[in-house]
Amino acid sequence: MRFLPLIVVVLTNLVLAWLYFQGVDVPLWLLGPSGALLALGVWDIAQRSHTLRRTYPISAHFRWFFEWLRPYMRAYLLDSDIEGRPFSHRQRALIYRRAKGEEGVNAFGTQLDVEKPGHEWINHSVVPRACVKGGFRVSIGGPECRKPYDASILNISALSFGSLSGRAIEALNMGAKAGGFFHDTGEGGISAHHLKHGGDLVWEIGTGYFGCRTEDGQFDADAFAQHAARDQVKMIEIKLSQGAKPGQGGLLPGSKVNQAIAAARGVPVGQSVYSPPSHSAFSTPRELLTWIADLRRLSGGKPVGFKLCIGHRWEFLAIVKAMLDTGIAPDFIVIDGSEGGTGAAPVELSDHVGTPLREALIFVVNALVGANLRDHIRIGVAGKIFDGHSMAATLALGADWCNAARAFMFALGCVQTRKCHTDACPTGVATQNRWREAGLVVDQKGPRVTAFHRETVDALADYVAAAGLAHPSELRPEHLRIRQGTHSVRSADKIYCYIEPGALMSGHAPEDYARWWDMADPDSFLARGSLNSPDR
Repeated sequence: MRFLPLIVVVLTNLVLAWLYFQGVDVPLWLLGPSGALLALGVWDIAQRSHTLRRTYPISAHFRWFFEWLRPYMRAYLLDSDIEGRPFSHRQRALIYRRAKGEEGVNAFGTQLDVEKPGHEWINHSVVPRACVKGGFRVSIGGPECRKPYDASILNISALSFGSLSGRAIEALNMGAKAGGFFHDTGEGGISAHHLKHGGDLVWEIGTGYFGCRTEDGQFDADAFAQHAARDQVKMIEIKLSQGAKPGQGGLLPGSKVNQAIAAARGVPVGQSVYSPPSHSAFSTPRELLTWIADLRRLSGGKPVGFKLCIGHRWEFLAIVKAMLDTGIAPDFIVIDGSEGGTGAAPVELSDHVGTPLREALIFVVNALVGANLRDHIRIGVAGKIFDGHSMAATLALGADWCNAARAFMFALGCVQTRKCHTDACPTGVATQNRWREAGLVVDQKGPRVTAFHRETVDALADYVAAAGLAHPSELRPEHLRIRQGTHSVRSADKIYCYIEPGALMSGHAPEDYARWWDMADPDSFLARGSLNSPDR
């Protein structure tokens, strides 16, 4: 039976040949497909690379066809509205509607199972406030910052030119300009596409120091000062790690380094560029903070902070100790949840390395509160933020503002085919292929970015007003209710541990925090007492 398709093809070709020589008028269009299938079957038996094709000539190809078709069948025909990962059909549809300025409403009640553990909500007030829309702002800039920045409560997270197409970057920046929110450059440098429409930028600097690097890949202070002086650059963000692939650098093959990418990154055209896993500008927590102070000075006093996915707790607490010792603090910290990620990443790193957003956020809030530093440092978050509730819940747990990447990609037209790393993005968002990119019309997509931002922030305003609050900053853990079981519901302040101000320094922190605090060393990212630490 395994040779049946090949036998049928052989017999079909024999019959067609016999009819032809008998003078029967055989349609020529039959000869091409039948001959191609015969050649394919012979090649399947002759080749030595694929056992399945040798064993099941011709028919084995159906397996690959259905393997290719499977995710599309599931997404469009089989999954329910609330199924699908990383974003369900329902979640994507809401983003699409809001990007088009359409009404985002439910008819006939919620589709969510409100009895399912994990379901959450924020209680409303019997005296709700009148909803005041028009956006919420967050002032970012500590005592040493001479040029604080008033950021929107929702902004575009790090998306590099090179990972995204030039047109996608232009559309995002056009939307940011019109909507009054910022656009994080990602670590790929500031490109002409970022600058074309004049939207506010947060310049992210990674381990490759793109846009401010020497020929051998070290940090170049003069180049940094030149670009940081741009009025369009509002803040500087040092990338320590990211949620999608924490602890890993990257290699950009020379074949992808075209003229535009080379200009943005400050590297030679056609030459492969390596981004190491860690920074060369500093090697200890104390050196990191000294560098932050240098960047703040070189930028003319603009807010400087860092982004990271939380890993070893003692490493972050070592940075906190260094803040106390040096008197230098970042103006902001952005927490990247491990559930984030816009491009490709190794499966193990994406699935099992790094701390999810909520646990990371609560830890950072506790670390800063426990060291009496929270009032001076703003906290931004990124990790599957896409609607008013995901924003409100995160703000209630301690964040000051939210960033989103994939949600804004959906606003551009992304359909979650998950081909970001193949250069075959069907919507022209995550590709450098000119033909594919041409399908993305900047003048059409830019306004959708603005509309998604406006409608989502307005939804947050409705949410906050229903709770009887005037501003999202008034949200607290006790406002967030989470179902633990069929008959058990608790507020977030009863589920998660929140420590008292100054508890780390006074010795009254919970056991885990006290242990991590003792392990933290402001002069090393290694844990005190570890085999490789300076204390051993």
